[in-house]
Amino acid sequence: MSDPVSPLAPSQFPTLPDVAGVRIATAETGMKYQGRDDVLLVDMAPGTSVAGVYTKSRAASAPVDWCRKSLKGGGGEAQALIVNAGNANAFTGQNGADSVTRTVEAVAGSVTCRPSRVFAASTGVIGEDLPDQMIVDQLGGMVAELHGGDWETAAKAIMTTDTFAKGAGCTTKIGDQTVNIAGIAKGSGMIAPDMATMLGFVFTDAKLPSQVLDSLLRWANSRSFNCITVDGDTSTSDSVLLAATGQGPKHARITEAGDRRLASFKAALLSVMQDLAKQIVGDGEGASKFITISVSGAASAKAARGIAMTIANSPLVKTAIAGEDANWGRIIMAVGRAGEKADRDRLSITIGGVVIAEAGHPHPDYREEQVVPHMQGRMIDIAVDVGVGRGKATVWTCDLTHGYIAINADYRS
Repeated sequence: MSDPVSPLAPSQFPTLPDVAGVRIATAETGMKYQGRDDVLLVDMAPGTSVAGVYTKSRAASAPVDWCRKSLKGGGGEAQALIVNAGNANAFTGQNGADSVTRTVEAVAGSVTCRPSRVFAASTGVIGEDLPDQMIVDQLGGMVAELHGGDWETAAKAIMTTDTFAKGAGCTTKIGDQTVNIAGIAKGSGMIAPDMATMLGFVFTDAKLPSQVLDSLLRWANSRSFNCITVDGDTSTSDSVLLAATGQGPKHARITEAGDRRLASFKAALLSVMQDLAKQIVGDGEGASKFITISVSGAASAKAARGIAMTIANSPLVKTAIAGEDANWGRIIMAVGRAGEKADRDRLSITIGGVVIAEAGHPHPDYREEQVVPHMQGRMIDIAVDVGVGRGKATVWTCDLTHGYIAINADYRS
């Protein structure tokens, strides 16, 4: 874990609701870290439905491969989740696959379920064999200690270079019945879309079939974790899991994601996932500023997102912001190379509410001292209109500082 805590960290870990049908336990394996828990076991009630989205990296980790198969072979149900920090079990060949198999079979035996209903995730160093026996040795103690509600402990156990534990949750309704949502995530570097979290796990006590969860998750993911970037690098281990235990108050039967009775739940799920995604950006390795980039006037929402991501991933833009320099020419550069339609002569740029460029020209009233106070703050807002259509998108990123280099130069030390 990195020290000190990110200046963009929340003041404290939030109070999250209990989710009926979810119990958790953590333990210390000593695999990489000393004096802290580094493995998480989540036990879910039988009949829990599940959906997941995973990295698009062609070098996906062994746990990602296992989870993809489990989603297909487990009947859309989950009963356990096992997560370790410090070793990604990626680029480990057959040894990695065998490690996952041994681990999930041991978990399945411990909680009495099919191996296909055990999901696994690993995060940490790539290219080192996973000493899975160190995880298996802790299962007995963890099963004996399973309990509900300690989300902060769970979030801390899955951290690597993170400087703070990440959690979000809320209470909402389906029809006239109250249901709970709680989620944890980890991520600090190697954060870029397709997907864009290292690991994220969201739980609800609502009763929703897996096909509905899948639609909701993909919709919310496209507006949260896939709208963040720290460094433009896509992890081999990116995973987001959404599980519904069905153990909360009995609500109206839901069979379609478009059911109007899901409106409040859908909004709440998006809020939780966006909160987690923004916390990941706020914990970007070496970050000192949180940046919101809004693009409008694009040919489509997809085009707007592509332009916004090009700006967000530009080292020149990010270092200028780190130096508190409103170098808007670098934003123009990023728009121009994004590969999407943009009208140079209608383009406008606003930073911190100050119009800098308009109709393809620097604004005649703009003076750089107008944006200095904004650039010196922690929260930076950039808005760009490219003048060709109605497409719009918002993405979140952070600046690029010397701290990022220091953290990643010493990552394996």
